[in-house]
Amino acid sequence: MCGRLALTLPNDAMAQIFAASPANDLPNLPNYNICPTNRVHVIAASGEARQLVSMRWGFLPHWYDSETSGPLLINARAETIAKKPAFAQACRQRRCLIPATGFYEWTKDAEGRRLPWYIHSADDAPLALAGIWQSWGPDAQKTCAIVTTGANQTLSAIHHRMPLVLQPQDWPLWLGEAGKGAASLMQPGPEEQLHMHRVAPEVNSNRAAGPELIEPFFDDTLANEPTEELPGSDEPRLI
Repeated sequence: MCGRLALTLPNDAMAQIFAASPANDLPNLPNYNICPTNRVHVIAASGEARQLVSMRWGFLPHWYDSETSGPLLINARAETIAKKPAFAQACRQRRCLIPATGFYEWTKDAEGRRLPWYIHSADDAPLALAGIWQSWGPDAQKTCAIVTTGANQTLSAIHHRMPLVLQPQDWPLWLGEAGKGAASLMQPGPEEQLHMHRVAPEVNSNRAAGPELIEPFFDDTLANEPTEELPGSDEPRLI
């Protein structure tokens, strides 16, 4: 599951890392609390070039009459993506990368309080999350979803799903630049790839902002209390 993101990398640095030409209408950065339906940065292949563009986070199938005609599709399961009518064509023809500095997940304590966690690269390098995209509506609005897999053992301590994180050597295959076979990439990443820590409950609000949202947080009132994964599925989920 992946329902909230953080991205602090400047646009020019992002364009350089992903060898992509940046568009002029990219969202403002840094953003420590990117929520579903917000605009996100996306790397998509266009011919022989890569473009760094802005898309709505929340995939809109072509049959939706409006943005609220159906469930909010922010994630797509790797195990079923090729079979789902909403995602099948995009999975074959419109794959993308969604950069992130990190993402959030939640557990809950014995009293039902939501406990947020921040997950980031072990070496603090930017993450490249696998995505798919779709043009929708008369204005051809670009929309996207993040591909998820079953969690590896490390992340399974807080959730049974995780976003598909791709390594630089795999970007060309996912983007369709290196032929076919992208399905082979749809599996959990290595155990040592990601680190996680508790963060303050302020991020529970989609209006929260600021770098303090990703700072480590320890609540000694919860030190000896068990936590459990929040229930929910990947598609759809509205934060």
